[in-house]
Amino acid sequence: MDEYNLPLNRVEKARTKIVATVGPSCCEPSQLAILARSGVSVFRLNMAHAGPEQQQPHVDHIRQVSEDINEPLAILVDLAGPKFRLGELPDEGIFCGRDETFFLVKQNPSAANELVTSYQALVDELSLGDLVMFADGTVSMLVEELFPDRARLRVQQHGIIRSRQGINLPGVKLSAPAISVEDHQHAIWAAKTGVDFVSLSFVRSPDEVRTLKDIIRSNSSTARVIAKIEKREALERLEEIVAEADGIMVARGDLGVEIDVAEMPLAQKRIIRVCHEYHKPVIIATQMLDSMHESQRPTRAEATDVANAVLDGADACMLSGETAIGKHPRLAVEMMNRIAQVTEKSLEGLPIRQSAKKNAGGLHEVTAAVVRGAGTMAQSLNAKLVVVASHSGRTALALSQQRNFSPTIGVSSKESTLRLMCLYWGVTPLRNAPAENIEQLIKYTDEWACRVGLAAKGDRIVIVGGSHLTAGQGNKKMSSGVHDIVVVHEVEGTIA
Repeated sequence: MDEYNLPLNRVEKARTKIVATVGPSCCEPSQLAILARSGVSVFRLNMAHAGPEQQQPHVDHIRQVSEDINEPLAILVDLAGPKFRLGELPDEGIFCGRDETFFLVKQNPSAANELVTSYQALVDELSLGDLVMFADGTVSMLVEELFPDRARLRVQQHGIIRSRQGINLPGVKLSAPAISVEDHQHAIWAAKTGVDFVSLSFVRSPDEVRTLKDIIRSNSSTARVIAKIEKREALERLEEIVAEADGIMVARGDLGVEIDVAEMPLAQKRIIRVCHEYHKPVIIATQMLDSMHESQRPTRAEATDVANAVLDGADACMLSGETAIGKHPRLAVEMMNRIAQVTEKSLEGLPIRQSAKKNAGGLHEVTAAVVRGAGTMAQSLNAKLVVVASHSGRTALALSQQRNFSPTIGVSSKESTLRLMCLYWGVTPLRNAPAENIEQLIKYTDEWACRVGLAAKGDRIVIVGGSHLTAGQGNKKMSSGVHDIVVVHEVEGTIA
């Protein structure tokens, strides 16, 4: 593709992070590098479309690109979950006319109007009056009669169905586990290969999130678990799920079929609001710039959709087919980055945001108080930078959730923590900073900020750290996980 022959010029990234799905259109290292320089901070690997053998080269390429451009890049492995699909159909598909009759059969369809699915038990779990949705909800059929080996359906909304398309069953309680045997195997691979985030599809309860966490931890991984909200059951237990997960993805494709599409905008806003209350990052996904599969420009509605996600407080927006199989992945990333940057300007100057839930984010009460103070100080002093030294990333996340518009730089002695920051709104992870000593960090930040043009002599920088970072590290009154120091530094303007 011609766009990949362009020079690798890094653009200024929006505070709202961009997640891009890897696929045939962007799987080569040169292509990934351009997307990273165009605004991508997190790359998503969709396990519904390829297994570990096909995805491992993508992991290796992303890690190599990260080294080549000297910038942390995170990897999100998206487990397929219990997504039920149609079996094989004629290449041209089948047109389902309104009021036509079809049958869901357990196996071996023998007529043109007999359909088989990847979930053989589905016929046994349907009830009279259930609605069965095909092709992302564009075709719907009503269950009118049940037999031991089949269910008779009548078409309510006409359209074409094709092989392997997804099936949604709004309101139907299914016994299929959230984590299949294949998902379990993929989660183990993700943990062992060292990815940063693992997302769980079709979450229905916090227990399912805990189960995936156990799988990840038992394989010696610190990857964070992202719960995808795409079932009505998840909305009914939203606060419990948000409290248990490390982050949330609003998976609007399936959610917009599982619930009335008219409910979708308010559901999205509610999910974001609850994530704010619990200080959990939230990703908005599906069809954000869908027309850019083919077009070099989005529709006005799509541009507005991205802007509204930013205004609502999303930490990240995700591109799916736009980058995986679209014709213009770089342009899609650049467009999302531009929309986010323009929209974010309207938010500058607003009061910093505080948590509405006690112990949100699992922070020590001292750290939480210090973070609140640091954000207020940075805003009132018009600080050019806020720098946070964070071992686990929790303090960086807490600063991110305040939505302080002073640029936030995250430093850590752990590369894995820097990669977690790739999902945190407004936080730029910085490699090679001395994160273990506060005096050295101040000196390094002073020189670095002047060198890259983020600060000049006389400007102020707010640095958040812990007493364990002071010289000699003699203060043992609090655990090393507590951030109890805020330093306001006036830039000296010396460049090493």
